[in-house]
Amino acid sequence: MSEFAIATEGLTRRFGDLIAVENVNLHVAPGQFYGFLGPNGAGKSTTIKMLTGLLAPTSGRIQILGTDMASNPVEVKRQIGVVPEGMALFGRLTGSEYLNFVGRMYGLDAATSAQRTGELLEFMQLVDQPKTLITDYSHGMQKKLALAAAVIHGPRILFLDEPFEGVDAVASNTLKAMLQNMIARGATIFLTSHVLEIVERLCSHVAIISKGHLVAQGSLEELRTGVESQAPAMQGEKLTLEQIFLRIVGGTRPAERELSWLE
Repeated sequence: MSEFAIATEGLTRRFGDLIAVENVNLHVAPGQFYGFLGPNGAGKSTTIKMLTGLLAPTSGRIQILGTDMASNPVEVKRQIGVVPEGMALFGRLTGSEYLNFVGRMYGLDAATSAQRTGELLEFMQLVDQPKTLITDYSHGMQKKLALAAAVIHGPRILFLDEPFEGVDAVASNTLKAMLQNMIARGATIFLTSHVLEIVERLCSHVAIISKGHLVAQGSLEELRTGVESQAPAMQGEKLTLEQIFLRIVGGTRPAERELSWLE
């Protein structure tokens, strides 16, 4: 598994009798912009928590950049950046204080941390309110600050859980440009999002999880070809990622479930 940026083998997580993730084998090559998709409750956030060391697997192995997560968790965490589902920011700090704190925690010296903090605040358009506490930020501002904190140390892998949720169109465009620049410089990005249009526009490879099981993995073109081969009626049209996703996870809805008062 050492040739992959992210690799898992038999990754499984149980919560009592509930199996949230079962026998997942992920393979993400260095430099890929990788989308990780699934319906609500499919196991996406649980998988990301295991990949980033926030949650221990019940069984299975995780390697990040060739390093075993269980054996060397601190070494792995030095090389990754994470924007988690809940962001987990320190609300009683200002944006500048928080970024400086995160930079020092990653081992940056004071001068480098201060320089990168200033650049990130300007890039994220958060410099206008230097004394505003994070708890008073809007949701979109908090999302941008969380992303800034995730990249301040120059991670080789970036994990993003719904990074564009609550972010306006202007900020979203800025963030997408930054992520593309990271890919161009050789970083690997692992993204989950329910907005399939964004995933289709940004990602070169996709994995789909459903009910805790990995049901598809590969390039967008490989997934498209696989769906078309199983559905001859779809051949001749270029399927969107949404069509591919719904076909793989079985996203059809029985007609008898229509709401009677909206017919």
